[in-house]
Amino acid sequence: MEKLDGKSMDIVAQNIEKLKEIFPDVFSEDKVDFEALEATLGEYIDRDNERYSFNWKGKARARRIAQTPSTGTLRPAPEESKKWDTTQNLYIEGDNLEVLKLLQKSYHKQVKMIYIDPPYNTGKDFVYKDNFKDNLKNYLELTGQVDAEGKKLSTNAETSGRYHSDWLNMMYPRLKLARNLLKDDGVIFISIDDNEVANLRKICDEIFGEENFVGNICWKKKTNGNNMGAIPPVHDHIIVYAKKQVDDLLLGEKIPQEYINKNYKNPDNDPRGPWTTSDLSANHVGPYFPILNPNTQKEHYPPKGRYWVFNEEEVQRRIEDGRIIFGKTGQSAPVQKKYLKDRESLRWKPETWWDKYGYNEDGTSEINELIGAKLFTHPKPTKLLKHLIDITLEEGIILDFFSGSATTAHAIMQLNAEDGGSRHYILVQLPEPTDEKSEAYKAGYKNICEIGKERIRRAGEKILGGGTSVPHNEGTKVPTLLDIGFKVFKLDSSNIKAWDPDSEDLEQSLFDAVNNIKEDRTEEDLLYEILLKYGLDLTLPIEALTLAGKKVYVVGLGSLIICLDEQITLEMVEEIAKLKEKYGADDLMRVVFRDNGFKDAEVKTNAIQILKQFGIDDVKSL
Repeated sequence: MEKLDGKSMDIVAQNIEKLKEIFPDVFSEDKVDFEALEATLGEYIDRDNERYSFNWKGKARARRIAQTPSTGTLRPAPEESKKWDTTQNLYIEGDNLEVLKLLQKSYHKQVKMIYIDPPYNTGKDFVYKDNFKDNLKNYLELTGQVDAEGKKLSTNAETSGRYHSDWLNMMYPRLKLARNLLKDDGVIFISIDDNEVANLRKICDEIFGEENFVGNICWKKKTNGNNMGAIPPVHDHIIVYAKKQVDDLLLGEKIPQEYINKNYKNPDNDPRGPWTTSDLSANHVGPYFPILNPNTQKEHYPPKGRYWVFNEEEVQRRIEDGRIIFGKTGQSAPVQKKYLKDRESLRWKPETWWDKYGYNEDGTSEINELIGAKLFTHPKPTKLLKHLIDITLEEGIILDFFSGSATTAHAIMQLNAEDGGSRHYILVQLPEPTDEKSEAYKAGYKNICEIGKERIRRAGEKILGGGTSVPHNEGTKVPTLLDIGFKVFKLDSSNIKAWDPDSEDLEQSLFDAVNNIKEDRTEEDLLYEILLKYGLDLTLPIEALTLAGKKVYVVGLGSLIICLDEQITLEMVEEIAKLKEKYGADDLMRVVFRDNGFKDAEVKTNAIQILKQFGIDDVKSL
């Protein structure tokens, strides 16, 4: 019976498998033959040392960090959550590098939109410092912000010789991992100021592809620059990249009603509704003939160098149908009617200058109104996030792995309430302690995550207004029930004890190999670690059953059966096998037991055979 280990998805192994599928002939004894690979790639090999590239100290190490599996897990915290059993939203406390690794299987190509507002590298304290050997241990120390000697773990002062390199080393592996989670039509928005915008563009060109750059939105964040510098800055950048350049990447901005009212009229009471006019000519080669006004008998030709967009037969049909008109006097050149009802979409493409989507001070005011204290310095306003989300998707998953005060969650709930959308979020935030002198600390919030969770709770209730649903807008295609809940998970070391063959206490190591679950962990902890290892959504429905006196968890309507009880008998195994028919899992049902949970070795051996008889071949132990 194969055992599940305590590591996240091995990205290097996954890439090797993909390479084998494309170039099976470049492998020899399961290793890459680089000479064969070079021969296969031919002229696409570039050995010139002076080729265009972007490099910095630590880049190779940052790339390795992104590929190193995590030995952590996500432990559920239902007591800090809201509507645990029904919500589709996730709030994860932990170092986002480790969390992104743990999400690789469960959310690979599942995220439509990513928004992040990472540290701007202003020369102040810099809390993200990745440890290639053991980043999880580094995170557990980091939550205290000081080392054993009471010193700050890391700063990124401008006096540092690697001021830009440190920031790039922090961002690079996180963006590499984030790209894996985007759907093929997914898009990422990254807020940044002038300090690192140039470097951010360069690493995004490398990770996402220069051809997948979508735009650089300039957001006016304040009304004046407070005389900072020779040219006071009043804007931030929002850099936009796509996973791939596909049609309909963005929904676009909703056309303002004022524009529609101004440009679409119905002066002739046309039964087809409001209309506007459009030119009948184009500058590409096409039909050229006179169009006769049937009322005045005047002939009209296309302007010089242009041609009609329709042939004579189609023009005549449209004149008779009232779709081509000649103006009030009948002397004007012919134009065609364009009806509001015939527009493919009531949206248009967004532009790069955004000066009407809130300011930094608005974000601060929103926190003050909800919680009653100035807890954050210049959080992004919900108006900005709502607009970013609105132009991107109506339903699907949005990821924010620098979630800060949880503006993204607030904006999603508000927008869903307004348009009936079905958007869900995954927020990730480092539980960075608040300064003891800060208003947040005085208000009882000991770390940033406590502020974010409380904001979501209060914002959800305020939006909902005590009801159970939101108004249904005519024409929406998505559910109207508003999800104001969220599941809290916390990054921690794996629930499974690691086998240490080099341990000086061999007896203890052997004991741990048998009793391999850590003493302070619950069944729920194990349950969600198994979901991560199998790559299942953490919001899947989980049903608890009792079979032959033992507890069994049924995940995703029978796709996975988990039994973590002890003294498992063959009777119990047979009851599990019968679940396949009950849940109609004809294609796939997987079963996981606790490795030392069987009554004896004979039961463990026979269990595999019994399950195979019922067509269940994927059986593993923990």
